[in-house]
Amino acid sequence: MMVMADIIFYAGWGLVTPIIAIYIIGNVKGGNVGVVGIAEGIYLILKSIIQIPLAYYLDKRQGEKDDYYFLIAGMAIVSLVPLGFIFIFLPWHLYFLQVVYSFGMALIIPSWAGIFTRHIEKRREAFCWGMESSGFSIGAGLGGVVGGIVANNFGFIPLL
Repeated sequence: MMVMADIIFYAGWGLVTPIIAIYIIGNVKGGNVGVVGIAEGIYLILKSIIQIPLAYYLDKRQGEKDDYYFLIAGMAIVSLVPLGFIFIFLPWHLYFLQVVYSFGMALIIPSWAGIFTRHIEKRREAFCWGMESSGFSIGAGLGGVVGGIVANNFGFIPLL
């Protein structure tokens, strides 16, 4: 069930991710490849820094309730980010959205992995993680294909 949820989640992001750079270059004042690169750097670096203490906190607490709440909160935060793309028109707007996205994903990744790992089928760990990786990639890949077709035919806004 968690793998299915991940497929759906990343398929949604797959709709937007492959073409967001084109949207930014065309719709953000001063938007260029450098702005896109900085935005991606903000996301990856900040998420990586934030998720370590959050993961440490989750490991210190017993039970899964906190993991579940972190997961739900992160998904709620991340789901709002694509809507923000509609309203951005300056690079700092994009950078702000990337900070929000970083925080949401920093909540999602360790909490999801903790829950998944605790319930993984014994002696099928590699298979379970392989299914997760394949599901993620298939979801994001299908989302990318659909997103590219929709954006090409109808524009970027319908994807959000």
